[in-house]
Amino acid sequence: MELISKVKSFGGEQRVYRHASKSTGTDMDFAVFLPREALDGYACSSLIYLSGLTCTWENVMTKGFPQQHAAEHGMIFVAPDTSPRGEAVANDEAYDLGQGAGFYLNATQNPWKSNFQMESYIAEELPELLIDSLPLDEDAIGLTGHSMGGHGALTLAMKNPDLFQSVSAFAPIVNPMDCPWGQKAFKNYLGDDEATYAAYDACALVASEGWEKDILIDQGMADNFLEEQLKPWAFDAACRKAGIDLTLRLQGGYDHSYYFISTFLADHVAWHAARLD
Repeated sequence: MELISKVKSFGGEQRVYRHASKSTGTDMDFAVFLPREALDGYACSSLIYLSGLTCTWENVMTKGFPQQHAAEHGMIFVAPDTSPRGEAVANDEAYDLGQGAGFYLNATQNPWKSNFQMESYIAEELPELLIDSLPLDEDAIGLTGHSMGGHGALTLAMKNPDLFQSVSAFAPIVNPMDCPWGQKAFKNYLGDDEATYAAYDACALVASEGWEKDILIDQGMADNFLEEQLKPWAFDAACRKAGIDLTLRLQGGYDHSYYFISTFLADHVAWHAARLD
């Protein structure tokens, strides 16, 4: 890993790294907050945060203020990018496809499949890199995310329960097979065989994979994407049917922005810390 920057923050260090990714075939940047305990060499629990459409690692690190909360719990906080990037990487003029919109899946269709392998990157390559390079407890890794990243957190956790020990989400896309964002992404990245879509749909995975622990979701009720794209009630119903312990907190007046995320991020960090201790 190449260290791009580091600054002192809440007794720890806020760092940005770059590395050549085998999964995406590109350089990938990610941010890490290391608490004082990690700098002293102690193995720490960690929380990986997956960002939403159009975002990079920078959004949550500068608008969500995770450093203070992670420092309070002696937790490493990791924020990867949302997709591969670069002039040679396929892209689209729309904000919800291509660079910035990787949907945390492994694309099978041209021109996307050569670089858009974000499932492998998040669930395999990045954790291995973190475990090998940082004082990270490999048995205490949590996963959370916002919107598209909430979709990624839920689906990747259910598919990799031995790797991710806890999962939560902010305003996640829970049923992408039944919303415009997801349908567009799946058709382009995965092709016309709709049978392949279920592997990346949280509602479908609740039935096929399940989850033996609990889940926390916060959803703003003033979110302008609530009715058409997010539909948290579909995930609530799927969890009830599967007997999964879901806490779905509907937050009156909050929208889809980082004002919403920054308000409740402390709760999520503490929630994960309690389960990863």
